[in-house]
Amino acid sequence: MPQKSGKKKTKLTEEEKLLRAEQKLLEEEEMRRRKEEMLTQFLKDKLGKEERNTKFNTTKLQNQWRVMMREAKSSELRKDIEILSQTFERVIDSKDAVLKSLVKDLDEAEEQYQTAIKSHLQNLRKLLDFQEERLQKADNEYNEEMDSITDEFDTERSLIVQQHHKEMNEIEDIMFAMEQQFEEAEADARQEFHSLRDEIKNKNLEDKHALRIQLESQVEDLWKQFQAALKNYNETTEERKMAFETLKTKDEKSAKEIEMQMRKLQRIQDKISQLKSKMVANSKEYDEKNRIIKEEREGIAVQFHNLKHEMNKQREQERGRLTTLTLQSNKSIKELQRKKEKGEKILKLAEMCRKFETEDEKVLPFYASSLSLLEKREVDQAIKEPPEQPLAELFQEYTALENFWKRYNKVMLDKLALNQENGNLLQENQQLRSVLKQYLDGISVSDEILSETNPLFIVNNKTNITLGVPVVDARVQGQPAQKTVVEAAHIVKNTI
Repeated sequence: MPQKSGKKKTKLTEEEKLLRAEQKLLEEEEMRRRKEEMLTQFLKDKLGKEERNTKFNTTKLQNQWRVMMREAKSSELRKDIEILSQTFERVIDSKDAVLKSLVKDLDEAEEQYQTAIKSHLQNLRKLLDFQEERLQKADNEYNEEMDSITDEFDTERSLIVQQHHKEMNEIEDIMFAMEQQFEEAEADARQEFHSLRDEIKNKNLEDKHALRIQLESQVEDLWKQFQAALKNYNETTEERKMAFETLKTKDEKSAKEIEMQMRKLQRIQDKISQLKSKMVANSKEYDEKNRIIKEEREGIAVQFHNLKHEMNKQREQERGRLTTLTLQSNKSIKELQRKKEKGEKILKLAEMCRKFETEDEKVLPFYASSLSLLEKREVDQAIKEPPEQPLAELFQEYTALENFWKRYNKVMLDKLALNQENGNLLQENQQLRSVLKQYLDGISVSDEILSETNPLFIVNNKTNITLGVPVVDARVQGQPAQKTVVEAAHIVKNTI
């Protein structure tokens, strides 16, 4: 067997030798790499052991230091507790004294409040009684005035009605007398007319009879004288004569009648004109009297209407005044009731708010003034001066509410400060929510999140978003990361 192996060794070619040399080099390289790995592993184990020892020693030192610090701190805390207990007892005593004084002040204030309430209620009752008495008095005066005005109106109305009836009766008597007078005058005129007519007629008849007798005698004479001529003439112109005589007699008769009628008509016209003038004079006189009576009647009617209108106007005014007075009194009662309810509500709210006051607010409810002594004197002097304007007078009436406005302004300032702090906290909360959302989006993986900006996606030590909080990580800030460096002397010392 050894001979065969020797023969085989002698038969190796150059290529095989090269392969074996390369294989040896590879084995040596592998051995060297394994040694380096073993050395690296040894160094890592050594480093881990050193780190564990360091942590253990650090923990041990911290525990011992903590024990020493606890002992020192406990002694200091005991002293502080003793001092604080003494201070607390002293503060408790002062607080008890303050509470006792406050309870006493509260009792006194309660007594004063009850006294003020009683006096206020008494004043309200007095005011209400006075108001009711004044309203009753005004109502009685109004009723008395109304009764007196009504009586005066009734008496005046009865007098005016009586006078009106009396004047109407007088006017009727005057009209009746005038009618009788007109009838008597008309009867006298008619009787005079008839008597005059009869007289004229009788006179005419007498004249006619006398003339007839005279004419008959003359006619007889003439008749005898002209009888012969007439006879001759008649014989010649008998027919024409007869017609002429007939016409002549008719003409004379008609002329006489016309003349008589004309005279008669002339007398009648004169009488009628006299009667007309007399009637016109009487009518003018009685028309003037009627006009005066009518004017007096119209004046009395106008005065009556004016008095009635004035009385109605006064009645409306009194009714309006009574209505206004009633409304004002009801409004005053409601306003007083509203103020009373408002005061009770304010007192209840004050009692409720007193529970939420702090100790400092209970002890010192009003903040100290920031004015100097000189400024306070100037303000007091300005307040004591008499006001010149209505607004200053109104402002001076509310000086008693200065302490109330102090507390109100203090509460308003606290409220504004809390609102501002709340706004700041809400803004900070919103920023933290946005940062937390960005972080949660960064640790989750999805197509939607990868398509958007990602706070945990870092390229070349830079992020693609702007953070709202300060970043201390060197990778995010764009600075090179700090590397852990181990000195060579430490490695050689630990390996040897």
